[in-house]
Amino acid sequence: MPHAAAAPRPLPATMRAMVLERPGEPLRLQALPVPRPDAGQVLLQVEACGVCRTDLHLIDGELPEPVLPMIPGHEIVGRVVAVGEGITGIARGQRMGVPWLGWTCGHCAYCTGARENLCDEARFTGYQIQGGYAEYTVADARYCFALADALDAAAAAPLLCAGLIGYRALTMAGEARRIGLYGFGAAAHIIAQVAHWQGREVHAFTRAGDSESQAFARQLGASWVGSGAERPPHALDAALIFAPAGELVPAALRTLAKGGTVVCAGIHMSDIPSFPYDILWGERRIVSVANLTRRDGDEFLALAPRVPVRTEITRFALEQANTALARLRSGALQGAAVLVP
Repeated sequence: MPHAAAAPRPLPATMRAMVLERPGEPLRLQALPVPRPDAGQVLLQVEACGVCRTDLHLIDGELPEPVLPMIPGHEIVGRVVAVGEGITGIARGQRMGVPWLGWTCGHCAYCTGARENLCDEARFTGYQIQGGYAEYTVADARYCFALADALDAAAAAPLLCAGLIGYRALTMAGEARRIGLYGFGAAAHIIAQVAHWQGREVHAFTRAGDSESQAFARQLGASWVGSGAERPPHALDAALIFAPAGELVPAALRTLAKGGTVVCAGIHMSDIPSFPYDILWGERRIVSVANLTRRDGDEFLALAPRVPVRTEITRFALEQANTALARLRSGALQGAAVLVP
């Protein structure tokens, strides 16, 4: 006779979470009630959550009107442990990924025009929706991505923001053959692999004297490395800026061939200094990346195993979140930091 399926284990009453109470203060480890999913939501037991520079912007008070107190984190990999009413096609035990974009209105001109990333009513994970620096989290099932069981959870976590934003930035570069990547962190180390696999020529710009990051970029296929103040030997067709430093915009413009594009890929950037018109002239462009769409996620998560993308990660325990954030802030990480509850 077949064995009866094991009954799901009861959920605990509380969970550990790292919480931002006020901008400018360290996160605090707290015991909070395990959330319950509403209609259309899933409850995930968090396996891993990436640490993103956007989390630093939230903690530093550079993002307007956050929901507080807030559990940061929007690169979440977890297993479904409960589903809300109306959910079909998602089973308990299934692995899901939760990205930055957590909800949109679905009916505005942006949403109906395949630009849901620009929805004025959009809500974001770890900013207006409680995030993944915790043992459990709830998410709108429509904005989650199914992930393969074979993936290492911690290695997959950076794909859900660093990878997706990097991919959207790369698509905005069009068919650019020579590209520059400014700020060789989590996003750049992922998208450098994709660009190299696509046959593009990658140029990596790092902080002056950062020989470790420059060697890392070469390992991932960069044909030239240098500081943000240097110029590569050939004019570039596009420059993707991942560092939140506005002074890199005129520097990147000076590296472009006519018709080239500077893509600003961060949610926050310091002020861009004035610059002479002649470095923009020649049909050069400056564009920004705003969030992501679910289509970006579907496309990139299908592409990543074909490359295949290998993420360089440093694992931290949940209660080490402040340490991970400090190392990210100081530039002391290669690749990405990931919290493993």
